[in-house]
Amino acid sequence: MAEEAPDLRLFATIPPPAHPGDYLETVRRAARHAEAAGFGGALVYSDNNTVDPWVVAQEVLAVTEDFAPLVALQPVYAHPYAIAKKIATYGSLYGRRIALNLVAGGAVGDLAALGDHTAHDERYLRLTEYAQLIGRLLADSGPVTFEGAYYRLRTPPLVPALPAHLRPELYISGSSKAGQQAAETLGAIPVRYPEPSAAPGEGTRDDLRGGGVRLGIIARDTDREAWAVAQERFPASRAGRLAQRAARSVSDSHWVERLSAADEFPGGPDSPYWMGPFLNYATYCPYLVGSHEKVEGEIMRYLDGGCRTFIMDTARDDHDYAAVSAVFAGALARLAGPGTTSAER
Repeated sequence: MAEEAPDLRLFATIPPPAHPGDYLETVRRAARHAEAAGFGGALVYSDNNTVDPWVVAQEVLAVTEDFAPLVALQPVYAHPYAIAKKIATYGSLYGRRIALNLVAGGAVGDLAALGDHTAHDERYLRLTEYAQLIGRLLADSGPVTFEGAYYRLRTPPLVPALPAHLRPELYISGSSKAGQQAAETLGAIPVRYPEPSAAPGEGTRDDLRGGGVRLGIIARDTDREAWAVAQERFPASRAGRLAQRAARSVSDSHWVERLSAADEFPGGPDSPYWMGPFLNYATYCPYLVGSHEKVEGEIMRYLDGGCRTFIMDTARDDHDYAAVSAVFAGALARLAGPGTTSAER
C-alpha cells in the first residue's frame, strides 16, 4: 500500500466462525493478510451468537507485529473492572495497544435473553459511564472509587498498570443523537454507515469530519468485472429479503431502520454505492462496487469531507485485503496530485 495519510485508520474485520475446527487458522490468516496489506487493525465482533472477542483479540495480537484488534465492547457482557484488567494484561504481555468499539445495542432479543431491557437512549448513558470507568481504572495509579448511576466501585490500584501510550483508542456508533452525544462526552471517534457522497463539484459531507464509516468495497479494472464479482458473492434472494425484514422488526437501532428503508441504489445509476448485500441480509453495511477509478473517486470524496477512519466489511477472499488497500492508495495518490482542487476531485 502507498504511504497512508498520517491520520488515516484502516480496519479490516475478522470473519465470524463458519467451521469451528479451522476457525483458529481463519483468524490467523485474516490478521496476517490484513497487516501485510497495510491495515492498521481489525474489528472483532461480539454478540450472543459468536465466539468470545477477547480470545480472538489475543490470537490477533499473537500473530501480528503492529496491528490493533478493534474489540466490540458491550456492557452487558462483562464488568468494567474485568475489561480494564484484560486491557492492562494485554499491554503487559504484548506491549501493544488495542482499540475499543463501544456498542450500546444489539438485537433486542439478545439483550432480553441476558435480562437487559434498558431503553435505547439510556443504553448510551450506561455505555458512557462504563467507558469512563474503564478509563479511570487504566489511568489512575492509586485506588479507584467510583459512584455512578450504573456502576459503583472501590478497588485498589489496577495490576498490572497500563502505560499511558497503550491506553485504548475509542470508537462508537454515531448514527443516533444519543450515540453522537456519547462520542462527544468520551472523545470517541463516531462511526456510521455512510450515505452516498456528494457528487463532484457539490461540496463535501461535513457530518463525516473527524469520524469514521463502515462499508465494503469490490473494485476491479472495469465496472462490468466488479459487478460480476458482486452479484456472485451477494445474489438477491427472497429468503434474504425476508430475513432482513425480520431482523429489522426486532431491532431498535437507528442505523438499521435507516438502511432498511434505503433503495438498492440510493446514489443513482452512476454511483458505486450499493445496498444489495444489506437488503438481502448478507452483511451489515453498504458496498462500493465498480471500476478502480469510480470507487477511488467515491473514497476521495469521503476523505475530502474529513472522514479518516474506515472499517471494512469481512473479506470474502485473501486477495480482498490487498485489493481494498490498493483502492485507498489510489485515492490518496489522486488527492495528493499536483494542481488538484476539491471541485475537481
